[in-house]
Amino acid sequence: MSQRVVAITGGYGALGRAVVEAAQARGLSVAVIGRTPPRAPNPDVFEINGVDLTDPAQAKTAIESVVAHFGRLDALLNIAGGFVWSPVEGDGDAFDRMHALNVKTTLNASRAALLHLKASPEGRIVNIGANGAIKAGHGMGAYAASKAGVHRLTEALAEELKSTPVTVNAVLPSIIDTAANRADMPDADPSKWVAPADLAAVILFLASPEARAVTGALIPVTGRV
Repeated sequence: MSQRVVAITGGYGALGRAVVEAAQARGLSVAVIGRTPPRAPNPDVFEINGVDLTDPAQAKTAIESVVAHFGRLDALLNIAGGFVWSPVEGDGDAFDRMHALNVKTTLNASRAALLHLKASPEGRIVNIGANGAIKAGHGMGAYAASKAGVHRLTEALAEELKSTPVTVNAVLPSIIDTAANRADMPDADPSKWVAPADLAAVILFLASPEARAVTGALIPVTGRV
C-alpha cells in the first residue's frame, strides 16, 4: 500500500486517530480533514481544518486540496460523524442533526472524491455504519436512522460504481472502546467492546488493493458484544 494516498474525515477522534496511526504504519500518505484543529498537529500528515462537511462546497474544496497536495487520491475513509441518545418523542432536532452529521458528511465527501477515485487503479470508499442501526434500541432512533442511511448509501453507490475500479463498503461496529464510552458506561465490560486499532485494521483492509473483490458490503465488527 506504499505511496497510496488516503483522505480521512474525522481524523481527530478516537477512531480517527487510530486509523491515521495504522495508515501511517502501512506506508500510506495521509490527509486528515477535520472540523476543529487538533490539540497537537501531526507533522507527518497533511491536515485540513475548519471544514464543515455538511456543506458540499467545503467538502469539494477540502478534497481538491488533498489532490493538489499529493497529486492523487486512492481512498476516502468517511469517519466524520456524530452520536446522540434521544427518544423519538424527545429532542425534535435530533433526527436532523444525526442526518446531517452522519449521512450528509458521508455523501458530500464521497461525491467530492469520486472523480479522483475513479482515476486511481484501486479507488476505495469506506464508510462507518453501525451495528445498532440493524435493530434500533430505546433512545437510538435518530442515530440508527442516520446510520441506516449510511448503509443504504453505501450499497447504492457501490452498485453505481461497479463499472469502475472504485469499491464502496462500510464497517458496522458495536461499541467502540473509547474514553467517552467508558465514562458513559462505567459498569460495562470494555474488554468485550471493539478496540479502535482492531476496527482500523478492518477499515484499512477494505481500503487496500487486496479488497478489490469486496464492494457493497456491510461488515459487522462487533467484538464480543
